[in-house]
Amino acid sequence: MTPGARLQAAIEILEQSFAAPFPADAISDAYFRRRRYAGSGDRRAVQERVFGMLRRHARLEWHIERACARVTPSGVHSHDGQVSGIPPAPRALALADLIVGERLDAESATRLFGSSPHAPAPLAETEMALARALQGRALDDPAMPDSVRFEYPAWLESSLRATFGERLAEEMSALNRQAPLDLRVNAGKRTRDAALAALAVESVAAEPTPLSPLGLRIKGAVRIGHTRAFKQGLVEVQDEGSQIVAALVGAKPGMTVVDFCAGAGGKTLALAAAMSRKGKIIGRLIACDTSPERLRRMTARLERAGAENVDRIALEVVRVPHDASPRDENDPALGDLANTADRVLLDVPCSGSGAWRRDPLGKWRFLPDQLAQLVASQHRILAAAARLVRPGGRLVYATCSVLPEENEVQVELFLEHHNEFQVVPIARAWSETLGGVLPAGNQFLRLTPAAHGTDGFFAAVLERGPPRG
Repeated sequence: MTPGARLQAAIEILEQSFAAPFPADAISDAYFRRRRYAGSGDRRAVQERVFGMLRRHARLEWHIERACARVTPSGVHSHDGQVSGIPPAPRALALADLIVGERLDAESATRLFGSSPHAPAPLAETEMALARALQGRALDDPAMPDSVRFEYPAWLESSLRATFGERLAEEMSALNRQAPLDLRVNAGKRTRDAALAALAVESVAAEPTPLSPLGLRIKGAVRIGHTRAFKQGLVEVQDEGSQIVAALVGAKPGMTVVDFCAGAGGKTLALAAAMSRKGKIIGRLIACDTSPERLRRMTARLERAGAENVDRIALEVVRVPHDASPRDENDPALGDLANTADRVLLDVPCSGSGAWRRDPLGKWRFLPDQLAQLVASQHRILAAAARLVRPGGRLVYATCSVLPEENEVQVELFLEHHNEFQVVPIARAWSETLGGVLPAGNQFLRLTPAAHGTDGFFAAVLERGPPRG
């Protein structure tokens, strides 16, 4: 692909990403599956540009708005700050990224448009004026508000500052960088050292993660799904923070354990490995989800890991409208599970703000009314999951969110209405399950990219006892 063709591919992927409710990486993968002629170098270059523009989105838009306010379609200063005929966002973003992001001069950037049959169409007069107005600008400008400079939605300012305080800039910068590829070793099949050796045979370089005793961090770009180690179930893709949340459950052979919001099954697999002896789950492991399709798709992962005997139950808990009565606490699909589970893992649907480095477009799609709906849904799901915990058992509430409304505030509200539960201090839970030095937290666990190198995760360990007077 020519440089112009790569630029056009990036613009097309952005257009599709802005129009469809899917992560940009999934859209990019689908785009190139339809274009087998593109080589690996082309795919990598296009994807780097797409994700670069998404990670610079707020700053590029800020520069575009100010450049547009300076010019009219004829390229002269405007008195009212209005410009007609400004190009669609992805095309304007690409132009701004060349000039402001890569520091190309306007003439060199504009030459890429119309440079070959598969390049973007030549620039219109308005676009040429925009290019000239962008000339010489630095990506980071002292006049930018923090929400622009550090690439987060302005409406979340107070929530993010409540979480991070003076570390806001550092943490949001880390959430805007590319995430590493982490693997969890399937302890039911291999030790971590053996998995490292198996990967090395296939020329895959990795190193142990600092916090998870089963984690490996891949060095460089690797298509891990093509390796024998992955196909044989020796390793699974899972962020180190997610591995730690699963470990905090403390699942052991002989227990009854429920993964209440199992999703794609990553934590279910980790629980299965913890409950296995000689490759077979001892006890009962139940994966629940409101999507029968997600539970069905879990089958291949379970088979690859050697964990076929996982019960799967489709729930109706979060299908209830957020303003409905809380009948979901008695979901009939749960049958006789009430008061029987030794451990319940509840990784609730959330904003995903802790995973913004993997889905940088997700932050801009997330809207205030969605947060309110999620918080209400989390409250209902937490009440429903708590019903399954036996006296003396534990519930681990977790999110991949950095917002207090979904984390500490949610747990505190639950405890106000369920006085039979009490917080297990995270230092105690960590010592019992992972050992070693606790990296963060007092009552609860909070992991972040800047402080710990993981996605943003929150976890609270709650133990059921007799009601407190």
